[in-house]
Amino acid sequence: MQGSGLEVSLFVQQNLEDYAQCPVYTAPIVAKGMFRRSVGFLRVFVGLLPYRERVLSFIGMERTTGRSWGQILKNLYTNAHLLKADLDWLHFGFATMALQSEYVAKAIGAQMAVSCRGFDMDVYPLKHHGCYDLLWQQVDKLHPISDYMYQKAVALGYAKDRAFQIITPAVELKENGVSKKVVSETLKLLTVARLHWIKGLEDILIALALLKQAGYQFEYKIIGKGELKESLLYAIHQLGLVDCVELMDALPHAKVLEILQHTDIYIQYSLSEGFCNAVLEAQAAGCLCVVSDGGGLPENILHEETGWVVPKRQPKLLFETLEGVIKALSTTEAQEVRYQAIRRLKETFNLSKQQDEFNKFYQ
Repeated sequence: MQGSGLEVSLFVQQNLEDYAQCPVYTAPIVAKGMFRRSVGFLRVFVGLLPYRERVLSFIGMERTTGRSWGQILKNLYTNAHLLKADLDWLHFGFATMALQSEYVAKAIGAQMAVSCRGFDMDVYPLKHHGCYDLLWQQVDKLHPISDYMYQKAVALGYAKDRAFQIITPAVELKENGVSKKVVSETLKLLTVARLHWIKGLEDILIALALLKQAGYQFEYKIIGKGELKESLLYAIHQLGLVDCVELMDALPHAKVLEILQHTDIYIQYSLSEGFCNAVLEAQAAGCLCVVSDGGGLPENILHEETGWVVPKRQPKLLFETLEGVIKALSTTEAQEVRYQAIRRLKETFNLSKQQDEFNKFYQ
């Protein structure tokens, strides 16, 4: 984006890695202890004095929502770094990030964009009905990462006559991995996902138990961390998969890419995904991809052209698909699927195309 002549700034909670490729502004910290917290609040509010008109505008709009003074002051504090910014566009990378910040863009004279991703549309609204009603009224342009995400936003109240532009994730493609064979001596299987119910990991384990019973040798790795670790460990034990399934916790991105280079089949059997970057990266590494039909995954993988799409919540059908990939495909056929996947990545999911689309988004 900066190479295209746009000035980009990041507004973050923390900058743990000292990211410095563009200006980075961190949000005010809520300190522990009454004294330190009071000093922090005073410092932030004093820092807002030169922005009096913006602050009054923000407070005035907040009051129209019926929020308490306590909530309004909290919102003023947490948005202080944004209220000081001079921007043309304020873009929230997740819809949930824009909650309690709905009026910031208008207060600073900027337009507001919001991205719609899986958790935003599929999970959060289940527990917070009407959570985006106010937000949708303030958004100038919506950025769904897939058509599925756009349709979910509309179902959650985003008006069809309001501006939007679908821009999918993209991947940096390198010419490697396409010479892999369908089956190595011990099949290497992989999933990259947080350990959450929506990722369908227990269904994968059931399918793999059937695969093991059918006499196939494989090593399956799950890279990710989350609340379901304990139940997944129990399922692995109960299904007799201790010797062939490994939970690897979260790993650095470079290490994940390295493991993908040695993976035969990548599995993403989620109940729903906004789109899924990991599936793009698996295709780029030459992995054969088997995914569910959940959410935006059928936009990522074309069934029997660039991989396989299996109806969700059907572990027996997932097993049969995996067995079919292993047994029925010749090396030539497998290579054709890989080449088609990589060809589609080059044409549809490349970084250059994504840059052009974002340039148009902000025009």
